[in-house]
Amino acid sequence: MGVPISKGSKAMNLAVIGAGYVGLVTGACLADVGNRVHCVDRDAARLHLLRGGHLPIYEPGLDTLVARNAAAGRLVFTDDLPAAVADADAVFIAVGTPSREDGAADIGQVLQAAGDVARSATRDLLVVVKSTVPVGTCDRVREVVEAELARRGAPCELRVASNPEFLKEGHAVEDFQRPDRIVIGTSDDDDGALLRALYAPYNRNHDRLICMDIRSAEFTKYASNAMLAARISLMNELACLAEKVDADIESVRRGTGADPRIGYDFLYAGAGYGGSCLPKDVRALIRLADEYGAAADILGSVQAVNLRQRTLLYEKLERFFRGRLAGRTIAVWGLAFKPATDDIREAPSIDLIGRLLRAGASVRGYDPVAGANALRALGQDGFSIADDARAACRGADALVVMTEWREFKSPDFRGLAQTLRARAVFDARNLYDPAYVRSCGLHYEGVGRAAGRPAPRAAPAAATVR
Repeated sequence: MGVPISKGSKAMNLAVIGAGYVGLVTGACLADVGNRVHCVDRDAARLHLLRGGHLPIYEPGLDTLVARNAAAGRLVFTDDLPAAVADADAVFIAVGTPSREDGAADIGQVLQAAGDVARSATRDLLVVVKSTVPVGTCDRVREVVEAELARRGAPCELRVASNPEFLKEGHAVEDFQRPDRIVIGTSDDDDGALLRALYAPYNRNHDRLICMDIRSAEFTKYASNAMLAARISLMNELACLAEKVDADIESVRRGTGADPRIGYDFLYAGAGYGGSCLPKDVRALIRLADEYGAAADILGSVQAVNLRQRTLLYEKLERFFRGRLAGRTIAVWGLAFKPATDDIREAPSIDLIGRLLRAGASVRGYDPVAGANALRALGQDGFSIADDARAACRGADALVVMTEWREFKSPDFRGLAQTLRARAVFDARNLYDPAYVRSCGLHYEGVGRAAGRPAPRAAPAAATVR
């Protein structure tokens, strides 16, 4: 059963434009509390999947949510936008805003969706921009809408509000249903009241709703992601320094995170951030600062550190094999940019694999859900997908762990020492105890970990698998 509608709230008719990651989660969750939702998408293949009960993305819990509400008739997938907005109280725009070549966010799909709504609307309704957009986008949406309504001579009024999403991939359903904040940007009290009523089922224990002006709401999304990206990059920069001074960044993390002003979240060193949000949004914020003539020195450094960090694992492998990677076979565990998703967009693993292939190495990857996406993205000789983690290591010289999936956390290290020809494990997520891994006869390198004993000599590329 879904979450019951709070007293004082009523079911609404909603349209969500875009049945991608944000739109699908938004539509399914809003339907689950009793609203009737039309998810509109132009992609015929995606609609075919959804209507057949299959999802185009992997997100824990979303398949059950979609199936339940589609079966109940509360969630409908369609390409008929006029029918979807005919009786809608609000229309959510949740389309993509990819990076342009100059780093700015491309809001073309957002403006197109706004124009489509204005060409179809026959009654007053609220247009809610859910996509991550630069400051000022809602103003442009309003201009597009008003121009189209004037051209039609339509008597209806379309208001515009901002409602940025704060969903973590792998936890999106939980984040929507139990939000830490609900940000609403509007200049109209009635629009604020409508959105407050819509979100009432998720706002019962204490008030999580934060109302502000539209431009501040747009900026809040970018500011939040910039803060997270800065924290990750700073920790990665400290990890590189820790290696130089023979300190262990995991010990440093525990000692630093104990300060309540700092905390432990996003304080893990690794191979750099990836995914569909942080890299794109940092680039867009830097471009926005440039457009307005504002300084973005820290943001520029955050981006530079992350780009440098993405080369770290390749450099470790190259150093270990003394520059002779050609002919080697490297096993890679974890292809998604983070666990609990099949998203490989800007994943550090994809960057590493590309570098290894260009150096003449072969790569055998394994990921619980992202293997097919990685194969499509890389699609070249020398890269293959294994059926399981053990198979990925069979015949490999070394193992690199790039994503902290649960099933990778306690491997058979003694078995790996017998399988890996060069007996080397490179831990991009600092999952393992270096001393224990080394005691099993393996060379171990993490990120920002103390060097420990000298590395064993790498075996020849043609060595026989034990």
